[in-house]
Amino acid sequence: MAGARSMSPLPPRKWSDLEMLVNARSDTLRNFLANLHEVLLGTKVFPLFTVVPLAIAARCFRFDQYLIVIFLVHWSKQAWVFSLSLIGLVPLAERMSFLSEQIAYYAGPTVGGLLNATCGNAPELIIALLALHKDKIGVLKWSLLGSTISNLLLVLGSSLFCGGLANLNKERQFDRKQADANLMLLLLASLCHILILTYCYVVKNDIYMVDAISTLELSRTCSIAMLVAYIGCMFFQLMTHRQHFESQEEDDDIVSDTPVIGFAGSFAWLVGMTMLVTILSNYVISTIEAASESWGMPISFISVILLPIVGNATEHAGAVIFAFKNKIDITLGISLGSSAQISLFLVPLTTVVAWIKDIHMDLNFKLLETGTLVLAILITTFTLQHVLCILDLVYDLAAQEPR
Repeated sequence: MAGARSMSPLPPRKWSDLEMLVNARSDTLRNFLANLHEVLLGTKVFPLFTVVPLAIAARCFRFDQYLIVIFLVHWSKQAWVFSLSLIGLVPLAERMSFLSEQIAYYAGPTVGGLLNATCGNAPELIIALLALHKDKIGVLKWSLLGSTISNLLLVLGSSLFCGGLANLNKERQFDRKQADANLMLLLLASLCHILILTYCYVVKNDIYMVDAISTLELSRTCSIAMLVAYIGCMFFQLMTHRQHFESQEEDDDIVSDTPVIGFAGSFAWLVGMTMLVTILSNYVISTIEAASESWGMPISFISVILLPIVGNATEHAGAVIFAFKNKIDITLGISLGSSAQISLFLVPLTTVVAWIKDIHMDLNFKLLETGTLVLAILITTFTLQHVLCILDLVYDLAAQEPR
């Protein structure tokens, strides 16, 4: 959801830190250098920006022999391009989230929330659309499936585990409305996938002589329903009932009083970052088979495990940081919101785009993949619901104790 990426775990630097720019004579040059400083150096992962030109150079020139000598790893050129592009997506994704926050200061909460929802999973969306364009449906499905499972099990699980260890003697009552909304959306997505899988089984085995519609038509119908549900929930949270989903706490580490980059500068940098993400994502999709052959790994493993881990690296770090600070609401918003966005927005959106381009793309993720997705959603839902019920009971008993 929009709240999944509505705050950056790495706070931007203040204008007072930019004393190195006071000698710039031109206002335009000063603003450009200030924006450059904020965008490139205002994050703790700024050293990874050096990987971006390396990935482009590795694609355009042949210097993989030098990389083999430096890192003592014998990979093919395509494998080096794939690995460098994958690493280069990490800082770009984090900065896109930061820039969308800057635009939200000027565009207002509604537009800002929609922009955060769009930019939150921009690398996953771009990779999915490029895989669709290159007719790599398997990579598309595996990457989106892996992103959802990674957010639910790896990001949320490790965040709650680390946050629990760091706050053993602290109590924290968190708002369950946002979590319940995201969990219901995830259950809706799982029901759609189960419906498609069951229908495929019925048609394949000719159990009830069902041949009225094809699996593709049913997938497209379910995709439209999922998109309508997601847009309706966004409208509900951002406009009609926004006051019920706003966090009641204020934290200097979460919200900045004023933007540090102007609207025009933020928009220009966001466009530039999007272009770089598109270039690196294209490299990733184009070289994934060669990397799989060079590393001796199946494409399914790379798509389900490696791509989501790298794509979710920034939000994973943010969720863990907020869990350490005992900010459970934000941790749940990052992990559950991103999973709901992928399941209810990115997956059906790619199906609709494939429909427009006359590409056979359905919601049948096969038995093992669908079962894994549904099991991850059910485990997360039951675990959180039991935890929420126990916490409510504990706080009710604590409130009734005489003082």
